[in-house]
Amino acid sequence: MISQELIAAIRRFFYVEHWKVGTIASELNLHPDTVKRALETERFRSCHSKPLPTDPFLDFIEQTLKQHPRLRATRLFEMLRDRGYQGDIFQLRRAVRKLRPISREAFLRLSVLPGEQAQVDWASFGELSVGRARRRLSCFVLTLSYSRAFYFEFFFDQSLENFLRGHVNAFTDLGGVPRSILYDYVPGHIIGLMCPHGLCSRAGTSGLNIVRNSLP
Repeated sequence: MISQELIAAIRRFFYVEHWKVGTIASELNLHPDTVKRALETERFRSCHSKPLPTDPFLDFIEQTLKQHPRLRATRLFEMLRDRGYQGDIFQLRRAVRKLRPISREAFLRLSVLPGEQAQVDWASFGELSVGRARRRLSCFVLTLSYSRAFYFEFFFDQSLENFLRGHVNAFTDLGGVPRSILYDYVPGHIIGLMCPHGLCSRAGTSGLNIVRNSLP
């Protein structure tokens, strides 16, 4: 038999700190079954042992959501009522939350060496009052892919002149030139830069860095 203080500690670790049963048992030097009894998980589980109205339709709900992941619970409710569902919309919504597929955003993981690649883009900061005029304020941002070191500079337009000036100032500030530059979208642009040795090149060399967008 364990004390009430120890039971309270177990429940705090489990329900507040979200520790696993094995972690709690190791921390408090207890058997995992002792931790489970203190949590009374069996009693809580027995409270929900009664069949739910959604149980006979779980396979249908899961298959429908796999085909139509964004289908609303209200539409599913109408579909299930035609098939004999006797429960309410709230019970159905709880089932839908558990069965709806989790959509994960696609992304590209970059794996580069120091000084090998930088990323360049414009950021918009709305408008700024200059005298009686309103000017668009844009920010040129160059970020090194490996170290995430970055350079930014504000301009009143996104002209090619300011675009190139941002590159030159960024290279000067960072003390070198990356081997390649990745652009979000620069249609048709091929930019040739005569530069001193790059961040990943041997010291004392110079060359021509060609950077271009990947789209035709």
